[in-house]
Amino acid sequence: MIHVKVRNNESFEKALKRFTKACEKSGLMAEIKKHQRYEKPSERRKRRENAARRKIRKLMAEQR
Repeated sequence: MIHVKVRNNESFEKALKRFTKACEKSGLMAEIKKHQRYEKPSERRKRRENAARRKIRKLMAEQR
C-alpha cells in the first residue's frame, strides 16, 4: 500500500501529485489497467509474441 505523508504547509494538490507519481512508479496504475477486462490466454500469447518481435526488431535496428 502506498503512503504519502503531507508535509507542513503543503497544499493538497502537491500531496496528490506526489501520490500519483508514487503510484505510477510502483506500477500500480499499469496493474489496474491490465485487470480492467479479462484477457483470453490466446490474446495474452499474441500480445507477448508481438512484444518479443518488436524487441527483436528494435535490437536489430540498433545493431545496424
